[in-house]
Amino acid sequence: MSFTPPSTTPKRRSLRSRAGVTIVEVAVAAAVMALVIASSILVLQSGFKALDTARKTTLAAQIMQSEMEHIRMLSWSRVQTLMAEPPKIELSTIFPQNTALESKILLQMENVFYATRTMTYLAGSDDEVVEITIAITWKGLDGTTHNRSSSTRYCKNGLYAYYYTVVPS
Repeated sequence: MSFTPPSTTPKRRSLRSRAGVTIVEVAVAAAVMALVIASSILVLQSGFKALDTARKTTLAAQIMQSEMEHIRMLSWSRVQTLMAEPPKIELSTIFPQNTALESKILLQMENVFYATRTMTYLAGSDDEVVEITIAITWKGLDGTTHNRSSSTRYCKNGLYAYYYTVVPS
C-alpha cells in the first residue's frame, strides 16, 4: 500500500487555490472603491455649489424686489432726487437690524452682495418716465461671479400709470 501526500493530489490543489483572495483581486477592489469615493466627493461638491448659487440667487431676488417696492412707493419728486444719489444700494435700508443676530446677518449680507441702482429717463418720454434697474453681484463658493438684475418703469403721473404713449407731433 502506497501513501500519497495530500498536497500532490489534483483535488487538494484546486481547493487550496480557491480558499483565499489574491493580491490582484484586493488591488482591483481597492481601485473600484477609490473611484466610487472620488466620484461621490465630486458630486457632493457640485451639489453644494448648486445649493449655494440657488440660495444666493433667491436672496438677490429678495433684495431686488424689496428695493423696487421701496422705490415704487416714493413720490415723483423723491424719485427725481434719488436719481442724483450714489447708485450703491445700502442693504441696511432693506434688512432690519433690531437684534444682534439681525445685525450679524446684515454684516454677512453686505460682505457677499453688492447692489446698485441705475435710474434713467426713458427716451421720448419728456422726462415723465424713469427706467429703474437694480443689479446685484456676488461671488459663489468656487469664486465665480454671479449677476442678476431687474428693471421696471416709474411714471410721473401715478403709481399705476405704467403705459406711456408718445404722440407724434
